[in-house]
Amino acid sequence: MNAVFVIDKPAGVTSHDVVHGARRILQQRDIGHLGTLDPLATGVLVLVTGNLTRLAQFYLGSAKSYEGVVRFGFATDTYDAEGEATTPQSPVDLSLLQIQELAAKFTGVIEQMPPPFSAKKIRGVPAYKLARKHKEVPLKAVQVEVKSFEVLSVELARAGFRAQVSAGTYIRSIAHEMGQALGCGAHLESLRRISQAEFDLAQAHTLEELASAADNGAVEDIAIHPRELLPQFPSVTANDEIISHIRCGRAVNLPNLSQAKYVKVFRGQRDLIAIATRVAGTLFHPKVVLISGQPAEARL
Repeated sequence: MNAVFVIDKPAGVTSHDVVHGARRILQQRDIGHLGTLDPLATGVLVLVTGNLTRLAQFYLGSAKSYEGVVRFGFATDTYDAEGEATTPQSPVDLSLLQIQELAAKFTGVIEQMPPPFSAKKIRGVPAYKLARKHKEVPLKAVQVEVKSFEVLSVELARAGFRAQVSAGTYIRSIAHEMGQALGCGAHLESLRRISQAEFDLAQAHTLEELASAADNGAVEDIAIHPRELLPQFPSVTANDEIISHIRCGRAVNLPNLSQAKYVKVFRGQRDLIAIATRVAGTLFHPKVVLISGQPAEARL
């Protein structure tokens, strides 16, 4: 099966747990995801199966949107509610305007320190493995973009927010640093991903719904239609001659398509067979070939 599914990940499980569950339900090994979620987090987790796992490279920089709650009053070692407190709990008296003004300082292109409990690699070892052993975690700040960080409500020690961020941004780190700025400590209490790239919660299904669809032979009904993938790339429907050339990794002539760099090439309405890149004029070379038995990357 070559398909894309949007799963509504529940809290308390890892992204790998969801992938493992999908592999069991679909009885298929080649399944991956387009961006991990922490165990605490819920919401949009995009699964790609079969040959469509090769599309992951086009989603590496995709923006993500979240809703969540920051809890002020104490910090934790994981920067979220699953960690151990690292500061004494202190009373806080917050106003909506105060937190909105603070949040504004964390928008735009910023330097961010990843959490010690993260998947960032240190000499090939995930940071969280070092943190669990109470070893030094020499992480370096990275540049990320917080496109928006809107504080929606403040109630006692909790602030509800909505944010859109670039790939690689840790909302946990923002929560932790907000607590440092106020001097009272803070951590991320809850987080829900509401969108990633072109995918959102309206398209999401639980693993239980995926299992029910599989039992009823209706898996295709809850998969994302291939024409909806990578909407920034125009689509063309190829004839048999072009398909034959693409199968062999040969360049083909396609419609002009307004000087687009990449195009999606289909056989019929649903069968995405390649992502092609413009060489010159109307000449395109298949960058990623999705026809079974062909290499993932075609070479010039």
